Amino acid sequence: MDSVGGFGKMWDVEAMELRDAGALRMKATGPFQLKHAAYGVVCALLIMLGGAHPVHAQNGSSEFEAAVAKAAAGDRVIAEFYEATGYKPIWTDRSSRATQRRAAFLKAANDAPSHGLPADRYRPEILGINPRRVRSEHDLGRLEVELTRLFLRYARDVQTGILVPGQVDEEIARTVPYRERAAILADFSRSSPHAFIRTLPPSSQEYARLRKEKERLERLIARRGWGPKVQASLLKPGAEGSEVVALRNRLVAMGYLGRNAGKVYDLRMQQAVAVFQFDHGLPVDGVAGPVTLREVNVEPTKRLSQIIVAMERERWINMPLGDRHVWVNIPDFHVRLVDDGKVTFVTRSVVGARGDDRRTPEFSDVMEHMVVNPTWYVPRSITVKEYFPRLKVDPNSVAHLTLFDSVGEVVERDSVEFSMFDAKTFPFDLKQLPGESNALGVVKFMFPNRYNIYLHDTPHKQLFREDVRSFSHGCIRLHDPINFAYALLTRQVADPDVFIHERLEAGEERVVGLEEHVPVHLVYRTAFTQAGGKTQYRPDIYGRDARIWAALKGAGVSLRDIRS
Repeated sequence: MDSVGGFGKMWDVEAMELRDAGALRMKATGPFQLKHAAYGVVCALLIMLGGAHPVHAQNGSSEFEAAVAKAAAGDRVIAEFYEATGYKPIWTDRSSRATQRRAAFLKAANDAPSHGLPADRYRPEILGINPRRVRSEHDLGRLEVELTRLFLRYARDVQTGILVPGQVDEEIARTVPYRERAAILADFSRSSPHAFIRTLPPSSQEYARLRKEKERLERLIARRGWGPKVQASLLKPGAEGSEVVALRNRLVAMGYLGRNAGKVYDLRMQQAVAVFQFDHGLPVDGVAGPVTLREVNVEPTKRLSQIIVAMERERWINMPLGDRHVWVNIPDFHVRLVDDGKVTFVTRSVVGARGDDRRTPEFSDVMEHMVVNPTWYVPRSITVKEYFPRLKVDPNSVAHLTLFDSVGEVVERDSVEFSMFDAKTFPFDLKQLPGESNALGVVKFMFPNRYNIYLHDTPHKQLFREDVRSFSHGCIRLHDPINFAYALLTRQVADPDVFIHERLEAGEERVVGLEEHVPVHLVYRTAFTQAGGKTQYRPDIYGRDARIWAALKGAGVSLRDIRS
């Protein structure tokens, strides 16, 4: 141990070498660099351990083992792992496998910002140890455990997200598919390190495309974005002047229009505006009105934050979605049936209104059956907040609803003195019998859950003409529920059309079980991709993405590494 005195000097020398290597990489790849290339992650430490180094973990060293045991004592998973392996190091010995693990983690930590993860989160100093002060087997034992702790932190972050959804917003009721830390550590210690780390992030095409879009936006921002904003409030075909030029330039920079010197709002620009409107969920008319220009003027930094939020959300749902599943994107106002990765049916939707207790929550569940000619059992919250006050004023109001008691018996309104009750003591419930005017329409799709949320028809078809369709009490209303029912039944009945209409014409409530239960995912994506097309953007109708972005920034995620 006499040679440990040069440890700090070696750290500084190798850190300088790494910083120089980072500069070369920046020069070769463009104006981007990891701000903390030398000190921001475990880089210098790992390179140093991989070279000629005076301190390495020695198998059977009682000092090293004691240090590992003490450092791991506060973490049951890590403690049990090292106890089961006889306190053998996985990072700090001279073996080729340890070298490979260090190199793999080094690369992953360096690449963390490409996943929208904070660059500083994987430094040894974060966990209370300074690599430049490693002087003994005891220090190295502590370092061994802290590297394991950092690795498990990275693995969870990149695999299932850095945030806990429900802590950001209680309406994000998503059950994140966390992997067991013990299994991650055991599998990593037995696997090819580089290959194992590549399996951690979501493998979905959506995640890959979001990551690619993130890189594209970073390059655009480094080139000073999309140019000056358009100051006009309305531009129509035939218009000309400086604001048309500004619109042209932004459309060119965003990839909606080829480079040209035109100064007139011509057919090319009209078509480009129409495609832009489609990609942003706007009415497609080719006219740059106030709403369209507001979206045109959104800066790429804002879009980049949406992409990073979408990547975090994709990590929260890093699990098999189901070969057949229903995808409900709340701010997109559409419901899609997906079979083997392809959308086989899509319909417009109405989602929960923006007020308290009406916003549609986010979660995943499994659709088990549908109900044809459903009865609407009015939720208690709607009964006491909306209908009970009207009954107190006029017992004959809301005549389309039936009053019934706790055992399901119909109650005559004339026999009730409504004024003697309040919202807490009102003892009755309300229901609406099947019929075309039923609030649930003629069919509902059930995936029983504690939020009492489901998909259903509606008699209020005019709402589907609106662009922002947030009007319901939380459930998802479908514009074309009958064809949705056909699509769901194609795998279990020969003629879904005849099957459904026979039950509709009966006029009675009928439950139709699904032989193949279908996962339903209620998600909230203000940014999402399409294969072969441009990224789509939608409004943050509930402000959830803004809260997620604020939480990500609080966890260290930032756009500061982008240099112009």
